[in-house]
Amino acid sequence: MVAFGKKLKERQIQEWQGYYINYKVMKKKVKEYADQIQAGALNQRYVLKDFSRMLDKEIEKVVLFLLEQQGVFASQISQLNEQQDSLQEQPDISKVTELREAYRNVGRDLLKLLFFVEINAIGLRKILKKFDKRFGYKFTDYYVKTRANHPYSQLQQVFNNVGLGAVVGAISRNLADLQDREGSYLSIYDQPALPLQDPVVDSMEAAIDRLSYSTNFLNFSVQRSLIMLEELPTPVEEHVDDQRYHFMSLLLNLANTFLYMINTYIVVPTADDYSISLGAAATVCGIVIGAMAVAQVFSSVYFSAWSNRSYFRPLVFSSIVLFVGNVMYALAYDLKSIPVLLIGRIFCGLGSARAVNRRYISDCVPLRIRMQASAGFVSASALGMACGPALAGLLQTNFKIYKLTFNQDTLPGWVMAFAWLIYLIWLWISFREPAQEKDEVNNVPQKSNAAENDALERGVVQPLLLKSVGDEQDNEGDQEGDGSEEAQEESRHPANSIVEAYRLLTPSVKVQLLIYFMLKYAMEVLLSESSVVTTYYFSWSTSTVAIFLACLGLTVLPVNILVGSYISNIFEDRQILLASEIMVCLGILLSFQVIIPYSVPQYVCSGLLMFVSAEVLEGVNLSLLSRVMSSRLSRGTYNGGLLSTEAGTIARVIADVTITLAGYLGQSKLLNITLLPSLLICITSIFATCRTYNSLY
Repeated sequence: MVAFGKKLKERQIQEWQGYYINYKVMKKKVKEYADQIQAGALNQRYVLKDFSRMLDKEIEKVVLFLLEQQGVFASQISQLNEQQDSLQEQPDISKVTELREAYRNVGRDLLKLLFFVEINAIGLRKILKKFDKRFGYKFTDYYVKTRANHPYSQLQQVFNNVGLGAVVGAISRNLADLQDREGSYLSIYDQPALPLQDPVVDSMEAAIDRLSYSTNFLNFSVQRSLIMLEELPTPVEEHVDDQRYHFMSLLLNLANTFLYMINTYIVVPTADDYSISLGAAATVCGIVIGAMAVAQVFSSVYFSAWSNRSYFRPLVFSSIVLFVGNVMYALAYDLKSIPVLLIGRIFCGLGSARAVNRRYISDCVPLRIRMQASAGFVSASALGMACGPALAGLLQTNFKIYKLTFNQDTLPGWVMAFAWLIYLIWLWISFREPAQEKDEVNNVPQKSNAAENDALERGVVQPLLLKSVGDEQDNEGDQEGDGSEEAQEESRHPANSIVEAYRLLTPSVKVQLLIYFMLKYAMEVLLSESSVVTTYYFSWSTSTVAIFLACLGLTVLPVNILVGSYISNIFEDRQILLASEIMVCLGILLSFQVIIPYSVPQYVCSGLLMFVSAEVLEGVNLSLLSRVMSSRLSRGTYNGGLLSTEAGTIARVIADVTITLAGYLGQSKLLNITLLPSLLICITSIFATCRTYNSLY
């Protein structure tokens, strides 16, 4: 990892060099404090007071310079406005063009100031974290709370970008006015109509967005989707993104996600009946459902590698394989063949292109709308999860066409095969393959990963307010001057194998992956065995099971909105994480059959508690995971998104196998036997979480 002190020095604007926070001096000061306290020369109270005073001066230096530059921009815009007013009396096309370019130059200078604020905010976050780590004291909490809400707070000048936003607004309005004015003076033959959005304005708005306090639903969804966002993009990079972006192609990727999630869950309500109709036990539904997840373990890897070179061809392949898989799933009924049924589900898993969907959003969608696109990815997944069981509940019919049977067991396969065929035609007609850049083909990690996202994408406030899971990389990243340039360059290369990727995982990342494994295991057990359990205990019909599963799926979006917009603004992520784990554990405990007879309210309430808590846990866990993942896992085939996907998929596979094996002991014991591993893994993850945070905080 490149030393932050060196990175800060490289990115400093020379004429502003004296106004950046002095990270190197503060870092040395923290070390001096530690040595003097150890020697007994200083007490902790004095250290806190002295370091607070030092931070106050550094922030004051940044803020005063920021206010000075805002005044310069205001003066420049005022002068340009006067020139614009004079053009109303004596219109001159050449002067209009010059004036528009002058406004753009002010915008480009403003971009430098926005990056200046961003870099200083990152430095503050890092030095606060270093102090907390060295002294085991929650100084960040104390400092931010006492400074942020004070009426004379200078920290609020960094938090609230009202002044900078006003400058952006003035530049945007005047550029739009000049654009309209120029259109009124020139014919379409003299000059083409200008676009509605100016690239400079887009870049300024994107930079302001990064500096905004954005612990909201969109950012929560971005982190949940594990889509990597860019680090400090320049206007040139934004222009490249605009060239590669195609709205219909983005829509096709979201549609692929939506259809795949429907395909995953549409068979859940009827899998047990299908197994019985083919002469197998009802609990074989675990293998039928899990076969798709088994194949996804492998498909995630080759789709991730394939997306380095193309997006269109993997999506075409995915659609064809899913079409074939669903047709085989439907034909298994008339062929009376369990192997054909399982092969059909395996084919469906081999068509999982979610890695391509994520990659397209990460690489080809402009930064200014990437958050919305990422939120759309999560929303499409949630909607597909709800629509799958609901659609299965509607397919309650039975008829034959020639020798083909169409009933509640086969119709999910036929419907999805038809849907993928329509999607394939739409894809072939409408998708536009973006031009591949050289660095992508060679797999060079030009873009930052989600670990740097926390500092750069989520803006100024959140890095200061959140107590993110300790950046184990900070220590090595702050070793300025250590290691050769070659070693630093090597540290930026992506992992070349799954083993190398695993070696890059720090203890805290392993805990986050364990939590992800646990929640996916618990959710899969709940969903996959629902039809068997409810039929055995309550004699529920397929439609009733479908309604229950659809209602669970419909909780995903409201829960994300609640957590992303409200709860995460009140509590720290680590507090939500631990509370959610405990609630999942409570939901599992309440699901055990300890009272006879087993009642519907007990099953529904405990299942809802477990599922909703797991949804909250998933979002917060991936949010934290996105911030502690090594920078080398940001790009390439073996990236952080792939590792988390593999952890979740393996958990689903093990859960489905557990259901099938437990079925041999009888349906009366199925519920408790499958819940027991969930409980043990959940308790283990809670202890691991407590141990990790105790060591870090």
